[in-house]
Amino acid sequence: MPPSDDAPELAPLPVRVALPADPVLDLPEQEVVARLWRRQQTEKGWLYLVGLPSYRDLDDGGVEAAEYRVWVRAPDHVRPVDGVDYDQVATEHLPQAPTSVVCEVLGERRPSGWVLAKILEGRGPARGVLHAPDCDEAPQGAPLLGVEQALNAAENPGTRLCTVCGCAQELTPMMSGFDHITDS
Repeated sequence: MPPSDDAPELAPLPVRVALPADPVLDLPEQEVVARLWRRQQTEKGWLYLVGLPSYRDLDDGGVEAAEYRVWVRAPDHVRPVDGVDYDQVATEHLPQAPTSVVCEVLGERRPSGWVLAKILEGRGPARGVLHAPDCDEAPQGAPLLGVEQALNAAENPGTRLCTVCGCAQELTPMMSGFDHITDS
């Protein structure tokens, strides 16, 4: 939720900011303690609004301490100060992406693949039931079968296709071909 312009600003917290190296002056990267005012999540990561200590000129020719506020990338340019709790920093999270119309209409997608529940009843050929992985009747921890493996298992005369989870509706057209489907 974006912060309100009327909301009181929270007290800033100390944070370490990495200043870039200056090859012209032959200075290495330096780290200074600054004040963290707020943080904002973006699609490319986090930005932190920090207040760096500085000076400014006065009209009368004097100089006074000041603060220069700038947005910097975290964690590239910002490091925490040991022992400081940053939970109270004003934080703006990226809004949730809107749900697509397809997802709204179809709902959550089911996991892909199928699982085979083996039925061990006496002697004879192996028997089983093919299920969608999220079917209540599907065995937990059974290996996930791809399309080809599921079709091979479905062609076994001892294998049934579950009608509760829709496995039969999905695999039958692939087993018998799509030619039998008509416009009627």
